[in-house]
Amino acid sequence: MAIKLDFSPKKKTACVSEPESVSSLVNGHYGYMKKGIIHLFPEEALYLMDIRNARAFDSSLNEYRFNHVAAAFERKKQMARYFTYKDWRDRGLIARQVSEICERYGRNNSIKYPSGNLSLDKYSAIGRFYPDDLWSIIDDEEVGKRLYEEHWFGQFGSYKAEQRGRLSKLDAYETLFLMRHSGMRLENADEAGVIRAAKRQHKDFLQMYEVYEDWRLHGFVLKTGFKFGTHFRLYFPGASPSREGKEWIHSKHVVHCFPRSSKLLISEWARAIRVAHSVKKTFLLAIPGEAKKKAKASAKKAKAEKADLHTSLDFLLYHRQHGGIENPKTGKPKYLMFSLSEEEHIGGEELADAIEQCKRIGLELLLAICDRETSVTYYLVKRLEVPGSTREYYEIEWVQP
Repeated sequence: MAIKLDFSPKKKTACVSEPESVSSLVNGHYGYMKKGIIHLFPEEALYLMDIRNARAFDSSLNEYRFNHVAAAFERKKQMARYFTYKDWRDRGLIARQVSEICERYGRNNSIKYPSGNLSLDKYSAIGRFYPDDLWSIIDDEEVGKRLYEEHWFGQFGSYKAEQRGRLSKLDAYETLFLMRHSGMRLENADEAGVIRAAKRQHKDFLQMYEVYEDWRLHGFVLKTGFKFGTHFRLYFPGASPSREGKEWIHSKHVVHCFPRSSKLLISEWARAIRVAHSVKKTFLLAIPGEAKKKAKASAKKAKAEKADLHTSLDFLLYHRQHGGIENPKTGKPKYLMFSLSEEEHIGGEELADAIEQCKRIGLELLLAICDRETSVTYYLVKRLEVPGSTREYYEIEWVQP
């Protein structure tokens, strides 16, 4: 028996009143009950029409097709929302509206990384800066070799063949760091000159440098992540390029900087995560830059902002636990879904805000990206802590719900 939807295009509502259908929808955790009638959210009504052959009629028994109902509920990124909702439901899992948040769920556990402190001597390093290449070269073999072997700064000799050559090559991040923290001098440039040259090629250079400097000061080693489509590859404290008969150390993490002020096509962003996953590396996201400053809001505005918290993300997601399916009656949601389309751009500020909302609510963020074939790919975002650091970083993992 097909479900009959009572649809009002003027009021923009869809509900179900027939007893048999109401009972079925209650068991499936659709909508909310009021006086024996199930009131549906837009994606639920569309899903029932698409998958369960529901038919929509107005009070005059005029029938409405899927697109007519969707047009009445029109909103931003509507189809990305619908197809990510549909995918979750098709997996036998339950998705509800974010407006149902009424308490802090407290299931958003962070990951803690080991940390240390960089003890860096003052080196009498003198180099020459090459602004077009964004490299500096130290041609003092002894100093360059010490920086490389003791702290893994620069590349001495050739990559994986240190005995071939006597030069030490430092990138712009290493150059600026050593100038600020180890007294390195350049024959032809000062700090301002290095920054000017770097910003000509990378407008977000200083924000990326902040990330580099933070990890370095806490004992980690960052090198270029070019081969993996990211900004840096990361090694934990204690890592050294000195093999001493052992095989070359391979990094297990990559760091990608996504400044708040920047925007990136979703497909490009997802590609970087996929590359990291394909080479079995953990993808770490850094969102440098300060949040936009907001004036003190009145009580009324603060209340409005709190309400906005319930609408800027897309769905509350219930998952599996102890072999069963969680549901609103007996369980708690695990994730907040952020629905995205392959074709749209996402801003660093937008993503940082979504992460912050999940942090306040106490749920984990699940990015759901719908591609042009309506296949949905999921990425789980977990906050990580570097002891002693005031910045926040995030592990992003491709997951299959």
